[in-house]
Amino acid sequence: MSSTLSVSCDRLSRLIGRPDCPVLIDVCTDADFACDPRLVPGAIRRPYQDVHLWGPALAGRAAVVICQKGLKLGEGVAAWLRHCGSDARYLEGGALGWARAGLPMLVTERVPPAGPDGATVWVTRSRPKIDRIACPWLIRRFVDPAAVFLFVSPAAVLGVAERFGATPFDLEGEDQVWNHRGALCTFDVMLSEFGLSSEPLLRLARIVRGADTGKLDLEPEAAGLLALSLGLSRLFSDDLEQLAAGMTLYDALFRWCADAVAETHDWPARKAGGQMPAPVWS
Repeated sequence: MSSTLSVSCDRLSRLIGRPDCPVLIDVCTDADFACDPRLVPGAIRRPYQDVHLWGPALAGRAAVVICQKGLKLGEGVAAWLRHCGSDARYLEGGALGWARAGLPMLVTERVPPAGPDGATVWVTRSRPKIDRIACPWLIRRFVDPAAVFLFVSPAAVLGVAERFGATPFDLEGEDQVWNHRGALCTFDVMLSEFGLSSEPLLRLARIVRGADTGKLDLEPEAAGLLALSLGLSRLFSDDLEQLAAGMTLYDALFRWCADAVAETHDWPARKAGGQMPAPVWS
């Protein structure tokens, strides 16, 4: 059972992907990380010995510290972060415990290099509809919370990628890593390449693929996602404002995929249904 200073792998697995997920900090030593260069999804690497430098930026925020085994290194950094004003805990069992539990781990070698400010930069075509909103949601929730997305004219994507060190994705007719592959859309490809194929994300991927490719029979919800996506594209003329709204849409859809698939809604109500979001550490 988790103490007030730690969080279990099971509990953290239910927080990852939510907009209120704590900041995840991987402090494994370089030698330990080299033995298995994967991360708990959404985690960022920080040197434990410099916690006095980067820790104050987490004041007032919830955080989970991840070391290799969930022992003195993780507990010590979490204690230092609490000294800095963060509501910090360490992950029980560490990265090894997470892997032993069979939970998805991010394949870091597939993550593009970060820019000077530490964030990855991505570029795609302007006026997004489905895949070009779903992929940024996946990246920000499970790969790089600080990722930057540039929306430009189709003809400018590759040039912008070269000049600004950005990674292009979801191009039409281009042989790129982050693109459609056969019947799969770019969201499917990212799930596979990043090692993020959990049951809720695979269900979400089928919905995205159905909506994005016009195969609405893949999942009943695909038609609804198509309708909502087209509606958002007409509500917002600014692509970044549309992305912000789309993040909430995919947050809700992912939450449904994770724990509300079997729930129905009746009117008039015969019994109380649904669950209110629980506090982070409840």
